[in-house]
Amino acid sequence: MATILAYTSPAMGHMLPISALLCELARRGHTVVLRTLSSCVPIARGLGFYADAIDPRIEEIELDDWKGTNQRRALELGVAVFARRAPYEAADLADAVAEAHPDAVLVDVNCWGALSVAEVGGLPWACFAPYTPPLRASGVPPFGLGLRPLPGVAGRLRDAAARAVVIRSVEGVMLPPINTLRARLAVGPVATMDEFLRRAPLLLVASGTPFQSPQTDWGETVAMIGPCVLDPGPSAAPDWLSAIDRPIVLVTTSSEKQADDTLVRTAIAALADEPVHTVATLPAGLPDGLAAGANATLCRQVPHGALLDRAVCAVTHGGMGVTQKALDRAVPVCVVPYGRDQFEVARRVEVARCGTRLPAKKLAPARLRAKVREAMTMTDGAQRVAAGFAATGGTVRGAELFEQRVLGSG
Repeated sequence: MATILAYTSPAMGHMLPISALLCELARRGHTVVLRTLSSCVPIARGLGFYADAIDPRIEEIELDDWKGTNQRRALELGVAVFARRAPYEAADLADAVAEAHPDAVLVDVNCWGALSVAEVGGLPWACFAPYTPPLRASGVPPFGLGLRPLPGVAGRLRDAAARAVVIRSVEGVMLPPINTLRARLAVGPVATMDEFLRRAPLLLVASGTPFQSPQTDWGETVAMIGPCVLDPGPSAAPDWLSAIDRPIVLVTTSSEKQADDTLVRTAIAALADEPVHTVATLPAGLPDGLAAGANATLCRQVPHGALLDRAVCAVTHGGMGVTQKALDRAVPVCVVPYGRDQFEVARRVEVARCGTRLPAKKLAPARLRAKVREAMTMTDGAQRVAAGFAATGGTVRGAELFEQRVLGSG
């Protein structure tokens, strides 16, 4: 059996999906060593991993893309944060390898410094992406803007223009610090993020079709393994849940700072007179002055599984983890994207007809209520997506691929 060192960015939305895969590898007898954000170290140790916190200087570099005044600027701010973290990650992963003496390494897709060190480190390694990676695929729009797939010449022209105007601008922020670090490591530069991410001998993506377009073909080194759902915490439903006698609408916000608490306020108002009970989770913290109302419950964090078992819809901020978690249980979704990859998630929901999309700038009680009602009619689409996720083979298939292609066993 092997010792596997996993390294994640400081985000719970990244730590939990990769840990679902690591749980399966541990179940197979492998030893798992994890470096992750400090608040998740107790969770990781509870799962049976050897876990320590990443360099605290990485966590101090806050993801501040919510300050962006438009979608393009928000993307630039977000990737600039990953770039500033990269040198600390590079040293931190090297230290972790020296301490753990692993047989193989698994690195979060957002850890650009750790990815570069893994590439030159001499150990077998792979990359894990808990969201749709910005890879190129024929007929698939460039990542970042949430563009609807458009076939034919018109689509090719539009996609080429988007790459030239927006994607190159964002890559202009991404690539210089990556290539500066790569030069320090005596490894050649990369010209695009697609080229950088394809350096991984194996890239495991926590998703599947038809949520991802069925025509998505990223090549043999990239494998979709479903949403990798992990719901740590008590397995039993919370006591207050048994007192709710209506169908549930789950409303979620980001675990990282983002100006999305308006989603909860609007959902409470929108659904106040509907025959449902709204349960809202705000893992980044409950804002001052937010009141629940008669048919609503507010929580900072609660395992979503028991809620989704009774849910007729999930209203999400477009986080890949919770959106796919709902769809994995065939619960249709209404997505209100605010930034990051959330525009891509919202568009995929709409195209796969497993839910609805409402831009945050159009958020209002009447509009949200209409979109939730529409989403609740789309159970068939949610069931198709759930079946597609199951067909990937999930974490079992992911562990098999890791053993075969990285560890050279199985």
